[in-house]
Amino acid sequence: MKHLATSVDPEVQAQKDFQTQIRLASRAIVLNKQNEILALYTDRFDDYSLPGGGLRDGEDPIVGMVRELQEETGAYNVRNIQPLGIYEEFRPKGTESGQVEHVVSYCYACKVADQLKEPTPENYEIQNGSHPVWLDIHQAIAHNERALMDPSHHGENLERETFLLRLAAKELLI
Repeated sequence: MKHLATSVDPEVQAQKDFQTQIRLASRAIVLNKQNEILALYTDRFDDYSLPGGGLRDGEDPIVGMVRELQEETGAYNVRNIQPLGIYEEFRPKGTESGQVEHVVSYCYACKVADQLKEPTPENYEIQNGSHPVWLDIHQAIAHNERALMDPSHHGENLERETFLLRLAAKELLI
């Protein structure tokens, strides 16, 4: 799978000695016939993100992507799965100095059924007010770009999510 980008948090760049923990994840980019993207809107951060998350031990990235997509959005009949690439992040892990999380996200484009079933989000997703929405991809990008202008406002994933939304608009729109 091709390399898309690497993001290094400024706090990590400033560290000379650190221990790295790898976290593998998968992300789904789903566009419908109207060029709307299936995203998660999060009330807590007022932003849009792509369905996806951490892989379980030994889990295949495609299997994990389908699982996360179903859990977070209720999407089903996942098909036409195409690899897009790998997005890497190096960010501080927790509050302990010298701990760095290296997140490797396997990104896939796919199609799903037009209707969504009831999602089964995790507790933190419920607490953050995450819910699935179909929206114009350019609207999602513009919204996240505004959020990027206020660093105190956004979550740690906003840079990645906005990059992947831009990539989808550039490479996947019909």
